[in-house]
Amino acid sequence: MLTVNNVSLRFGDQKLFEDVNIKFTPGNCYGLIGANGAGKSTFLKILSGEIEAQTGDVSLKNDQRLAVLKQNHFEYDEYKVLETVIMGHTRLYEVMKEKDAIYMKGDFSEEDGMRAAELEGEFAEMNGWEADSDAARLLKGLGIGEELHDKEMSELQGSEKVKVLLAQALFGNPDVLLLDEPTNHLDIKAIQWLEDFLIDFENTVIVVSHDRHFLNNVCTHIADLDFGKIQVYVGNYDFWYESSQLAMKMAEEQNKKKEEKIKDLKEFIARFSANASKSKQATSRKKLLEKITLDDIQPSSRKYPYIAFKADREIGNDLLTVENLSKTVDGVKVLDNVSFTLNKDDKVALVGANEVAKTTLFQILMGEIEPDEGTYKWGVTTSQSYFPKDNSEFFEGSNLSLVEWLRQYSPEDETETFLRSFLGRMLFSGEEALKKANVLSGGEKVRCMLSKMMLSGANVLLLDEPTNHLDLESITSLNKGLINFKGSVIFASHDHEFIQTIANRIIEITPNGGIVDKEMTYDEYLNDPEVQKKLASK
Repeated sequence: MLTVNNVSLRFGDQKLFEDVNIKFTPGNCYGLIGANGAGKSTFLKILSGEIEAQTGDVSLKNDQRLAVLKQNHFEYDEYKVLETVIMGHTRLYEVMKEKDAIYMKGDFSEEDGMRAAELEGEFAEMNGWEADSDAARLLKGLGIGEELHDKEMSELQGSEKVKVLLAQALFGNPDVLLLDEPTNHLDIKAIQWLEDFLIDFENTVIVVSHDRHFLNNVCTHIADLDFGKIQVYVGNYDFWYESSQLAMKMAEEQNKKKEEKIKDLKEFIARFSANASKSKQATSRKKLLEKITLDDIQPSSRKYPYIAFKADREIGNDLLTVENLSKTVDGVKVLDNVSFTLNKDDKVALVGANEVAKTTLFQILMGEIEPDEGTYKWGVTTSQSYFPKDNSEFFEGSNLSLVEWLRQYSPEDETETFLRSFLGRMLFSGEEALKKANVLSGGEKVRCMLSKMMLSGANVLLLDEPTNHLDLESITSLNKGLINFKGSVIFASHDHEFIQTIANRIIEITPNGGIVDKEMTYDEYLNDPEVQKKLASK
C-alpha cells in the first residue's frame, strides 16, 4: 500500500497541493486526472521521491518496490535493450553486476566465494534466472522483436525507445507502478497488450493519461486533482464524468424527492456495472460500484469549453471527389494513386502509421500544396475549415490580444462584447481575453484555432490531430461538438474514444501510400478479419 499523508506543495504563489491524504491499495488502478497545469506529473514525481513535498510524507513498506515510467528517452543510450529493461528492477540489476564482477576476478578468494553464494541466493529469490526471458516477453508484447534485444538503445527509433522504457517499468512485478502518459507513441497493438497487462496486474497502478478509452478499460478508480485537493472516486473515467454530471443535475434540482434521486443513481450504477468490457476488471469494478451511495456522488468544479460547430449553409450531395492522387515527400511516395468520394454526412477518420501521409493529404485538399499526379474537386455547396497539426504560423510574432486575434476571423459586424463572450465560453474569461496570442500554451492555441473554426460557419471540417495538447475536459467537449456537427468531417487522431464516437467511415493510408476504405466504426474496423490479420503480422 502506498500512503500519502498531509502532502502539500507550492511553486511561488501557486498552490499545487494542500494536505493531500490518500491510500492507494493493491489490486486497484487509479487514473489521476486534472486540468493542464494542475500538477498531475508533479504529483507522480512526489510519489516516486523525485520531488520532495514541502509538508507531509509518502510511505511504502521497506520490502515493497515502486517502478516509474521514465520520460528521458536518451538516459539509457549506451546500454543494450534487454539490459535496459532489467535495470527497471534496481536491486536485481545490482546483484547481477556484482555477481558477474566477482566471477570475472582472476584471484577468486574464499571471501569472494562466500559473497557470491549470498548473491546467488538473493538472485534466486528475485527470480533472477528468469530475468532475461521475462524481459524478452515484455518487449515482445510491446512489439520489440528479438532482433533488437541486443542492440544499444541509441540505435532505436523514438517510438521503440518508449516501448523499451515501458517494459522497464513493468519488469519484475513492482508493488506500485507509476505511469505518466504510457500510451503516447504506442501503436494500436501495443496499447491493447498494455491494457490486458494492467487488467491482470494484481498490485497498485497510478496512471496519468489523456486517452479516455485506455482509462475506461484499465481504471477501477479516478483520482481527481482539483483546487489543490485530490478526491478518489470508484469507477473509470466515463463513470466519473457521467456521475459528476448527474450530481450537478441533482444539485440544480434541490426540490426533487430523495427517493427519485436514489432511483436515478441506482439506474445509473446498474447501467455502468453491466457495461464493463473486461472480465477481471469488470467484476472488481462492479462490486465497488454497487456499494456507492448518494453521498458518494459529487459534482465536479471542472470547467468545460463550449465547442459547437454550426454550418452557415446546408451541404449538398456533391462534396468531394479525389481521383488518382499521388505525392512524393523527401524522396518517399507517401500517397500513391489515392481515390475516394466524400459523401453527405460522412465523418471520416484517417488512420495509419504514416503521419506525413495524412498531413500531406490534408494540405493537398486545402490547396496548400500541389499533388504530383491526380485531381480533387470540392462541391460548389461546400465550404472548408482546416485545423493543421502545426499551428505556429498563426501565433508566432503576433502581438495581438486574443480579442484582436479572433476578430481577424470573425464577421465584420461582430462586436467586442460578442468576441469576449465567445472567448469566455472557450475558457478565456476576463483578463484572459487580453492575453497576447504569442504567449499562449499549446492547449490555449488549440482552443483559439477551434474558435476560429467555429466562427467560419464551414460545412466541411478538416482536422489533423486536434486533441494534441488538450486536457480531458477540452477533448470531451470537442468530441461532443464533432458528434453533434451536422456537416461532414475528415480528421486524423490517435484517440480511440474520439475516433470510435465520431467516425462512421475509416480510411487507412497504408505504408505503401494506398488506402483501405471502410464504411464502419473504428471498433468494427479493428475487429475486421483483414485488419486483425495485419495487426497480428506486425
